[in-house]
Amino acid sequence: MSSELKGKKIAILATDGFEQAELIDPRKALNNAGATTVVISPKAGEIKGWNKKDWGQAVKVDLALADANPHDYDALVLPGGVMNPDHLRMDPAAVNFVRQFVSTGKTVAAICHGPWTLLEAGALKGKTVTSWPSLKTDIKNAGGNWVDQAVVTDGQFIFSRKPDDIPAFNKAIIESVSHGVHEHAHA
Repeated sequence: MSSELKGKKIAILATDGFEQAELIDPRKALNNAGATTVVISPKAGEIKGWNKKDWGQAVKVDLALADANPHDYDALVLPGGVMNPDHLRMDPAAVNFVRQFVSTGKTVAAICHGPWTLLEAGALKGKTVTSWPSLKTDIKNAGGNWVDQAVVTDGQFIFSRKPDDIPAFNKAIIESVSHGVHEHAHA
């Protein structure tokens, strides 16, 4: 266990239908790097993962979205899975949380379908983004530049396409948060 992220708090915003590997694996990597991860959801109790083609394991919700303050965290992770971001982008409180978090200039990492919520928050205009390929047109229509790469970093944002990209995604998040690139960004 390393301590690169010691003292850092990382929010993971998700709800039922998150792609299991895209929440579990980054969470493990961030915890192993010394961070405290907090699963935030509009739903109390636990949320159910989606594992490739069927329901997967449940994850305990650490904090209700209604009680979450974007300013309490050093980074925000948005896992994919089709259902999860589709529900979140229809939830004004979730979109507002994401919009407020983006305005802090701190690291925001989204994988697979995760950028959908950022798109809804109006955060992708002029950004270079990767995602699950089906989001390509949505991202272009929102003024983003879609590319097909394992990991893309654009300012405070980190994007990846799919579960295979998770190792690169995790590495990019850890580097971004430990170097505090966002602290030099001007609002």
